[in-house]
Formats: sequence, C-alpha cells, structure tokens
Amino acid sequence: MHTSLSTQSEERALLVGLEVGRLGAFEIESSLEELMDLSRTAGALVVGQIVARLDKPHPAFFVGRGKATELAQACQDYQARMVIFDHDLSPVQLRNLQETCGVKILDRTQLILDIFSLRAHTKEAQLQVELAQLKYLLPRLTGQWLHLSRQEGGIGMRGPGETQLEVDRRRVKTRILKLSSDLKRVQSERQTQRKKRKKFSVPVVSIIGYTNAGKTTLFNRLTDSSNLAEDRLFATLDATVRKGRVGEHHCLLFADTVGFIRKLPHHLVESFKATLEEVLLSDLLIYVVDAHDAWIEEKYEVVLSVLNDLKAGDIPRVLVLNKVDLLPFVPRMDSWEKKEKKVVSLSAKTGVGLDKLTEFVDQFVREGLHHIQVLIPHELSEWVSLLYREGNVLQKKFLKEGVFLEMEVPESLLSKINRFQCSDLPPSEDNFS
Repeated sequence: MHTSLSTQSEERALLVGLEVGRLGAFEIESSLEELMDLSRTAGALVVGQIVARLDKPHPAFFVGRGKATELAQACQDYQARMVIFDHDLSPVQLRNLQETCGVKILDRTQLILDIFSLRAHTKEAQLQVELAQLKYLLPRLTGQWLHLSRQEGGIGMRGPGETQLEVDRRRVKTRILKLSSDLKRVQSERQTQRKKRKKFSVPVVSIIGYTNAGKTTLFNRLTDSSNLAEDRLFATLDATVRKGRVGEHHCLLFADTVGFIRKLPHHLVESFKATLEEVLLSDLLIYVVDAHDAWIEEKYEVVLSVLNDLKAGDIPRVLVLNKVDLLPFVPRMDSWEKKEKKVVSLSAKTGVGLDKLTEFVDQFVREGLHHIQVLIPHELSEWVSLLYREGNVLQKKFLKEGVFLEMEVPESLLSKINRFQCSDLPPSEDNFS
C-alpha cells in the first residue's frame, strides 16, 4: 500500500498524456510511468490514464474540445478529484479544462514543484521552491487565482497555493523580488564556502544522476553519512556536502545533488542555480545510473543533455552502474565503455564493487598531485597541521632545523609552500622519526 507524503488522504487522479507526431516509446510510455511515480510521490491515488493523439496541442483545450468532454465524463466514472497532464498547460488551457471537467487541473510542472515543496527542508531549498512556484503562478493569476481560492488545498496547492491566495499580482512580484534577493545572499555565502575549499585545495566530487538512481545511498557509503535514502523520486532535494576518504590518505568533499528528470521545469532550474553550481565547480562527477531500470539508456541520455545545458559536459566523470544486486546477471560493460572513459558496476546498497569505485577516485586524485619534500621551521608549526589536512604525508621526520615532510600535494598548493621545499633530507644529529 502506498504511503502518502501528504498529511491529507490520497486524492484520486486521472493522468493524461498527448501523443504528437512520431514519438518513441520512451516519449510516451516512460513519460507516463514517470508521471505516475511523481503523482504517487505527491500523495495521489492514480485511478486511470488517458492518451490523446493529435497533430499538435489544441490551443484552447490542449487535448481538443471533444476529448476534454470525454475527460469530464471519465472524472465522474472514476470519481477523480483531479486531472494531471504530462505536459505544461497555458493559462487559457488550464482555465478551460477546469471549467469543462469541474475538478482540479494540474500540469507536470505544477506537480514537480509541489513535490519539491514537500521535500524542501532547509531554508535555502524552501526559498528556491517558493520562488519557482511564484514564477510559475504569476502569469496564471488572472482567473486562475479565484479558482484556486475555492480549492481545499492538497496536491498542487501547497506552498504559495495555500498561503497567498488573496494576494494580488503586485504583491506576488514584490515577493519574487524579495526571494531573489535572499537567494543571491545564499549564493554569496556558498561562494564564500567554495573559496575556502579552493584555498585549502580539497577536491570536490559530485554525485549526479537521474532521480531514484541510488545517489544518496552511494553518498552515505562514501562519507559514512545517514542521509535520507528512499525508493522515491526526489528523496534528496537539498545539496549536501560531506568529507570522505579514499585510499589511505586522500581527503575529499563529496556532494549529494538533486536528481535530474526529463522535462525538468525551467523555473526550477533557474531557482536552483545556486545548488547546481556545486556540479559546475566539481573536480570529478560520479554519474550514477540504475542498472535495473528498463529505460536506462534513455535516462542516461537525459542526464547527459542536462549536463551539457549546464556547461558541465566536459568535467571528468566516472559512470556507475548501480543496483547490480537486483540483476540476475552481470551487466555487460563493453557497450557502456564505448560511451564513457571509465565505467564501474556496483551495489551501493550492499557495498559490492564499491572498492573499484574508490580505487578509481583515488587514482584520479593522485594524478593531480605532485610529489615533494618540505622542511617546515618549528616556529611555523601551523603549516604542518595544514599540510596534514590538505595533502598526503608519506613520511615525517623531526629535525633540529624543523619538521621534514615527504608528501603529495595538489597543484594549487604548490605555490603556497614553495619556500619550504627542499631537494633532500637535511643532515641533523637530532634526526628522528
């Protein structure tokens, strides 16, 4: 039995897709499957689905006037309280469908924004979601605003849908400006945090992928964390950064990011730029795909498309075929190795194959390191602590002249410690390990 995220009872919903032209199976069947998962995540009880076939969307009713009338009858037959469309609707289409069907009408964007509203726990995420919701609602205020005020809440009505039904367009615009200003401040704070990371030369590894691919489970494995990991779409919304180690010495920062999805609302992308920058500024991407997913190839391409849109397609990455514990066979690697330079199969849930991933990450970090020797004067002992924190110390000796370290350091740290470098271990009577 499905457990609703909502505190209200499940709302009976009909799903509507539109087949336009020559769409592939992924464009129709997979999209509707995903819409069903999204609806259930929001707390809906899906009672049926309808696919309309047109040469192009109807400007007034999206699915056509006749199909809209059939839809109204289907709502009565199924006792559905709302209809969810697998496409974005214009304000006119939304209003006409509402009047014809007499039930709540939602489109895909509104549904995703509603789920994000449920999942937003930090102040930053709440600001981002509210901003995206208000930008979506702003052109729909005329007519739609009064219709919303008569609803009893529920899916699609959370956030601004409940709290700002009486405000006018001017006040909504004012709120959008305020939220944008607050997010700029958050973005500035993030930039400060990133500068500190850059200063200390800690590599950043972001875990990315389609929603529900198992990113958070893998993140928890790599960082010994206990972030929420559910078999739900968008189980993780807030970007989380934690320290982790690979190999014997290397300390990294791992970032768990929000899952990608096809038809990701552009308002959401705009609002979450501060979070998505975590991906843009990464040294390495761990791209997680669900090896057990029937639509693995198509979803792989969706994420690549989003990465290219974010200008992050050239960042080094490793492809992880996750959830191999659910497969009755060992996944074939040859076809994937033609697409990606490095491919690893594992189960984040059981830990099988995780060592192969950490070995690769360890090797990647090592390739960016320089092997050097330094002599730190005793009066500058704080540098020893910093180098232990940000580099990989292979050997340490206490000498009369200071502390001798043989170590591996990243390129960005070289110029800072250049004055301490030495070519060999200085002679000293007080030499001891």
